[in-house]
Amino acid sequence: MAARALASTDHPLLAHIIPVRRCNLACTYCNEFDDFSKPVATEEMFRRIDKLGDLGTAVVTISGGEPLLHPELDEIIGRIRENGMIAGLITNGYFLVPERIQRLNRAGLEWLQISIDNVNPDDVSKKSLKVLDKKLQNLAEHADFHVNINSVVGSGIAHPEDALTIGKRAIELGFSSTIGIIHDGSGQLQPLGEEERWIYHEMKSMEKRSFTRINAFQDNIAQGKPNEWRCRAGARYLYICEDGLVHYCSQQRGYPGVPLATYTRDDLRREYLTEKGCAPHCTVSCVHQVSIFDSWRRPQHAAPAVAAHDSASELMQIK
Repeated sequence: MAARALASTDHPLLAHIIPVRRCNLACTYCNEFDDFSKPVATEEMFRRIDKLGDLGTAVVTISGGEPLLHPELDEIIGRIRENGMIAGLITNGYFLVPERIQRLNRAGLEWLQISIDNVNPDDVSKKSLKVLDKKLQNLAEHADFHVNINSVVGSGIAHPEDALTIGKRAIELGFSSTIGIIHDGSGQLQPLGEEERWIYHEMKSMEKRSFTRINAFQDNIAQGKPNEWRCRAGARYLYICEDGLVHYCSQQRGYPGVPLATYTRDDLRREYLTEKGCAPHCTVSCVHQVSIFDSWRRPQHAAPAVAAHDSASELMQIK
């Protein structure tokens, strides 16, 4: 993937795709779920995945909502693999019984991530180690795919020290461990307090080498500092919502708002060169990580005034 990224900028490195917006939980900091949406039809998901394959996408991560609520998720994972793309899954972990994990093995899943927010459930999040530890044990025993456990600090987390407990448990079970900083409703940074910064740096020392270890994005976020970088969302990173529209990311839904079915290499090239006003205070680490491949390449320019106005109007309607 790295070789292809350096050789050509005309294809996405990572796409997040949403097969269902519904979630069985209701974490108060999350703006990416509802409690009523129906799953996207499987044939439509196949068309979207085939389109990502045609665009030369390297990695497809299935997210939500809670993607394990889609009744034919295994077939969707299989379709990603048939297109020669790496298949990943972000889940809250609640449905990971042994039989379900074995089905994910057979489908060809290559990596899975669970974000665990606290040791004991509270009013902010039920994604707690107490609730999920048995599911983690199931993964350790049955999963053939890589597992990463992400813990968090930041706004709304009452006991930031829980992140260390979660990270140590992940490593004990043979998983990788990462830490993220919870963003606000628009994906923007909230500076960490002194204790949170200490915990953050302790967690970073436990991480294996990764893109988050070789760039300073998260370190600046922890200190409340803006980042100077060229966000390549809409080009190197695509967020495809349940309606099949391409957005910059989960936190900036509304622009470009172009159907994936009609998305072309011209769209990729336009967004590659378009400066994103939200970039300096962005906390969406997956976009940071894919954009680093192109940090030294062509500069960007501001979006046309009309497009920027339309985007703001759309975002206001969504929110």
